[in-house]
Amino acid sequence: MISVPSALAGKLALVTGASSGIGEATAAALAAAGAKVAIAARRADRLEALAARIEMAGGAALRIEADVTSNDDVTDMVDKVVAEWGRLDILVNNAGVMLLSPAAEAVLDDWRRMVELNLLALMGVTKAALPHLRAAKGHIVNVSSVAGRVANPGASGYAATKFGVVGFSESLRREVYADKVRVTVIEPGLVRTELGDHITNPAFKADLDKRLAAMEALRGHCRGHSLRREPAATRQRQRDRHPPDRPGTMNGVGSFRYASNPARRKSPHSSTSRDGSLAR
Repeated sequence: MISVPSALAGKLALVTGASSGIGEATAAALAAAGAKVAIAARRADRLEALAARIEMAGGAALRIEADVTSNDDVTDMVDKVVAEWGRLDILVNNAGVMLLSPAAEAVLDDWRRMVELNLLALMGVTKAALPHLRAAKGHIVNVSSVAGRVANPGASGYAATKFGVVGFSESLRREVYADKVRVTVIEPGLVRTELGDHITNPAFKADLDKRLAAMEALRGHCRGHSLRREPAATRQRQRDRHPPDRPGTMNGVGSFRYASNPARRKSPHSSTSRDGSLAR
């Protein structure tokens, strides 16, 4: 096993959308820090490859083929983690899709797919895992986007889901802080992952490809390592990471992330220092 001094050593984590991008990088980073990681996604071959990489490095990975938009799959996924390891300490809700298009040209099925995966699935996985996270005084990490604070043209459907993730997380934090459960929202700027590959609007897909070619975007492993070190300050407001050539901005607007440390809280509105890490 990995021998590193880490607050994550021995923790049990579940990462959704782990077959690529931020989810894959987060799972690998958590395992490298000593956590046991359940990796969930639909693409079994990708999960096998990731699990093999984690295990070759001395880590522990539990492969779970699951569609998080299916209630039955979600229940089975959480049950499998708890049956295998006895508890759940960390949930990373990362599964999502970005289907950009002007509202007038939007395909309703694209909007429906984003709502079901980006928002409803995240809520459903959280609900299923919450009893175990409460028992473990655990940590919920929801991956949103700068589009969850700033709605740009062509991203109406996507932004609606990400604003929803932020709203859900803020409300949830106030429900669970007394149980010493942390809730963190991660809001990255443009990241070079497979997310843009699924865009069905040709003009917006071409525009995204052009933007990526013209800038040094963040990569999945950048967010993965940031997630591993996510601070635990209560209601902390701090700058998120952006591509080096556009530091702190996306169309002139900075992004933020909010983290809670219920052990330090006196009320749902109190603030404390920046120290701490993803897991106790």
